Amino acid sequence: MNSVRTLVKTRETWRSAATGLALALLAATGQVHAQADSASHPGLLRDINTLRQQGCDGQPGKAAPLRENAALSAAAARLSGGDRLEEALKAAGYRAVSGAQIVLRGPDHATQLTRASLGKSCSLITQANLTEAGFHQQAAQTWIVVAAPFSAPGAAQADDVRSHVLALVNEARARPRRCGTEFFAATRPLRFSAKLQAAAAAHAADMARHNYFDHVGRDGKHVSDRASSSGYNWRRIGENIAAGQTQAETAMRNWLDSPEHCANVMSPDYTEMGSAFAVNNSSRAGIYWVQVFGSAR
Repeated sequence: MNSVRTLVKTRETWRSAATGLALALLAATGQVHAQADSASHPGLLRDINTLRQQGCDGQPGKAAPLRENAALSAAAARLSGGDRLEEALKAAGYRAVSGAQIVLRGPDHATQLTRASLGKSCSLITQANLTEAGFHQQAAQTWIVVAAPFSAPGAAQADDVRSHVLALVNEARARPRRCGTEFFAATRPLRFSAKLQAAAAAHAADMARHNYFDHVGRDGKHVSDRASSSGYNWRRIGENIAAGQTQAETAMRNWLDSPEHCANVMSPDYTEMGSAFAVNNSSRAGIYWVQVFGSAR
């Protein structure tokens, strides 16, 4: 699940808002009948990748070829036993950002994938964000699982990601923007603040470690407390948080699509920013993002 929340605090006023933005796990099932004499895994993968090049509407496709993944094949085997897609992926140890399943019905070793045979499932299997596939055959049925794996940035990339988030924020601030019903003129870029970055990193790490998603820390502290603890003498402070997005661009796009988060990004009252992310593959969201905006006294 992908989620975002925002919080703004000043010495005089308090504003808090939460908006859930979810990228749902796809689980659509289609059925096609046997049309040819090849149902081996290489044959099915070849057919899928041909369709990803051809597209489903007669126009050339833009999707890159899929790779076969053993964990997805294990998940496909679990589907044949009655598991739901999300359960099967979890049991196979595969964390997916998005995924889909297709069931082929027909004589064993006699299935071919074409635009006509797949019907509505053709657009499902040619989604550009999917990168891997797995297969399982049993009697006259074949289960196919296609997915995009959860692939978060590593700790070694933290400085580069932080710089990139600041660049994305300043790119947004350089142009006029409407955040819901509120209009913001283009405004000055934000400067990096090591103290705000420390506040952001502490909260991101705590959410990831303890598997929660909230502006209020487990110790009951808010962004204003965390900024003060980092030595930032603030006049105005604000915070955006997000969870589940594996790329900074996705988190930023979600923030800009939400009026409250967008207002934090565009506010001319802020002069500095720090940001951080933290990853815990065993947590519900997997990755947690924090932006802290401030203006010092």
